[in-house]
Amino acid sequence: MSEQIAPGQKAGDVRGTLRRLGGVFRPYAWRAGLSALTLVLGTVLTIAAPYVLGRATDLVFSGFVSLTMRPGQTQAEVVAELRAQGAGERADMVAAMHLTPGLGVDFPALARLLCLVVLIHIVSGLLNWWGGYIANSIIQRVMSSLRADIEDKIQRLPLSVVDSKAKGDLLSRLNNDIDNLNQTLNQSAQDIVSALVMFLGVLGIMFVLSWQLALVAVATIPLTVVVIALLGTRSQRQFRTQWKSTGELNTQVEESITGAALLQVYGALERTQEAFAVKNAEVYRASFRAQALSGAMMPAMSFVSNLVFVGIALLGALQVASGQLTLGTVQAFIQYARQFAQPLQQLGGMASQLQSALASAERVFALLDEADEPAPPSAHPDFAVTRGRVAFEHVDFAYRPDTPLIEDLSLVAEPGQTVAIVGHTGAGKTTMVNLLLRFYEPTAGRITLDGIDTAQLTRDQVRAPIGMVLQDTWLFEGTIYDNIAYGLAGATREQVMTAAKEAYVDQFVAHLPDGYDTVITETADNISAGQRQLITIARAFVSQPQILVLDEATSSVDTRTEVLVQKAMNRLRSGRTSFVIAHRLSTIQGADLIIVMDAGHIVEQGTHAQLMAAGGVYAGLQAAQSGGMR
Repeated sequence: MSEQIAPGQKAGDVRGTLRRLGGVFRPYAWRAGLSALTLVLGTVLTIAAPYVLGRATDLVFSGFVSLTMRPGQTQAEVVAELRAQGAGERADMVAAMHLTPGLGVDFPALARLLCLVVLIHIVSGLLNWWGGYIANSIIQRVMSSLRADIEDKIQRLPLSVVDSKAKGDLLSRLNNDIDNLNQTLNQSAQDIVSALVMFLGVLGIMFVLSWQLALVAVATIPLTVVVIALLGTRSQRQFRTQWKSTGELNTQVEESITGAALLQVYGALERTQEAFAVKNAEVYRASFRAQALSGAMMPAMSFVSNLVFVGIALLGALQVASGQLTLGTVQAFIQYARQFAQPLQQLGGMASQLQSALASAERVFALLDEADEPAPPSAHPDFAVTRGRVAFEHVDFAYRPDTPLIEDLSLVAEPGQTVAIVGHTGAGKTTMVNLLLRFYEPTAGRITLDGIDTAQLTRDQVRAPIGMVLQDTWLFEGTIYDNIAYGLAGATREQVMTAAKEAYVDQFVAHLPDGYDTVITETADNISAGQRQLITIARAFVSQPQILVLDEATSSVDTRTEVLVQKAMNRLRSGRTSFVIAHRLSTIQGADLIIVMDAGHIVEQGTHAQLMAAGGVYAGLQAAQSGGMR
C-alpha cells in the first residue's frame, strides 16, 4: 500500500513522475509531434516580426534624416562633410544607415514591410491556434483514459486496500487531482513549447544583432534560475500538502452529508462544524502558502526583466550614438529583450503550476501502482455450481497479523440447507461471508464449493452463483426498475416483475406516482429504509442464485413486512444453500442448522430445538431477546 505524503514532506520522484506522464502520452506521439511543429513554426514567425518591424523603423528614420541633406549628394559626401564639421558621432550614425540624400521616406517599401508584419502575425496566430487545438485534444483523451484507469483500478483493488483508505481521498484523486493535472496541462502544454522556442530563438537572434546587448540579457539567467529554485521548491511542498488536505476535507464533507440526519439527532452539528473548520483551515493555510510562493514568482521575474531593459537601453543608446547599431536594430532588440524575458516569466509562473500538477500526478500514479487483487487463472475453467455444497475446512483468518480473528473454523453447508449464523457483534459472522465471497483470503485452511477449493477458481467463478443481500443497502441513482434489474444482466421485464412481487416491492410501488419508473436519488432518501431493503432483496431474487447470503437482510423491515419477506425468502431458499446472518433470532428459527460464533470460533451448532434444549449460549441469546421484547 502506498504511503501517505506527510505535510511539508519534500516531493517524491519527480523524474519518475515525468517519465510516467511521458509514457501515458506516448500513444499520441505523432500528434504531439505535429502540435509541437506547428507551435515551433508559429513561434519562429513571432520572433521574425520584430526584426521586420525594425527594418521598417530604419526605413522611416533614414528617410527623415535624408531630408536634412541636399539632393544630389552621395552618402559618402555627406559623411565626409559632417566629419569636416567636427560632428563625428552624427557622421558615424549616418554612415551606418542606408539612405539617399534628399529622397525622404520610401513609402512603397514601408508599406510592403508593414504588410509583411501583419501577414506574419496572422499566420503565426493560426499556427499557434492549430498547435494548441491538437495539444488540447491529446490532453483530453489522456485525462479521460486516466479517469477510466483509476475507476478500473478501484474496482480491481483488494477490499482490504479500499477499506484502509478514506473514501474522500479516493474521490479526490479521481476528481480533484485529475482536474488539476488537466487544467495545468491545458494551460501549460502550448506555453511550454512556445516559451522554449521563443527563448532559444530570441537568444540566437539577439547575438546576431548585438553580442554585447545579448550578454546583458544572458547575465540575468543565473538570477532567474535561483529565483525559480528557491520559490518553486517551497511551493511544490505546499501544493502537495494542499492536495492531501483537500482529500481529507472531502472525506469530512462526505461523512457529514451521508450522516446528516444522525448529526442532527445527536446534536453533533457544532462538533462537525468545528472539525470542518479545522480541516478547512489546513487547506487554507496550505493553499495560501502555495499561492503566495507561486505568486511571488512573477514579480520576481518582472524585476529581473526590468533590469534587462535598463541595461539594454543604456548600452543601446551609446551604440546608436557611436554608429555601431541603427535605431531600428535597438528598437528590435528591445522587443526581443521583452520576448526574451517573457518565456522566462512564463516558465517561472508555470513552475509552480507544474509543481502542483506533478504532486497530483504522483498521487494518481501511487493509486495506480497499488497491487491488484491477485487473479490467478482458474484450475477448473469449466466449473459451475451444480449442488451448492459449501465447506469451511480448518480456516484461520486475521485482518492484522498480530490479531487473529478466526481460528480452525470448520463448517459444512449441505446442498439446499439453510445455515444461520448468530453471535455477538465482532464474533466473526460477516467475516465468514467475506471469506466465502473471497473479499479476503484465509490465512490457513480452505473453503470449497462442491468439493473444489475456491482458491483454484477465479473470483468471478466463485461469486457468480452467489446472491447477497446486505444490512447496508446499496442503490444507485436510477429507477426502481433498473435497480432491481441490476441483479441479472439482460433481465426481462417479466423476471423483474416476478422478483418484485416475490419481495413485495409491488405493494409500495403501486402507491408511487411513477411506479417502477420512480427515480431513486443519489442518497435514496426519497424512499424509506424498509423499502430500500425490499428493493435489494428483489435484486437478489432476480439473479436466481444457487447460493444465497443474507446479512441482516430484514433488519430495516417492519414486523408486518418481515412476515411477508420471510415467506418469500422461504420460497427463494427452497433447493438453494443459504447463509443467514441475523441478530433477530425469530427470523432464523426454521433454519436447518444454526451455528453460534464467539471470538471467531463456533461454540454451538444445531437446530433451534436442539440449541434451546442444550441451554447454552444460543438459549441465553434467545432469552435476552425475548425479555427485551416484553
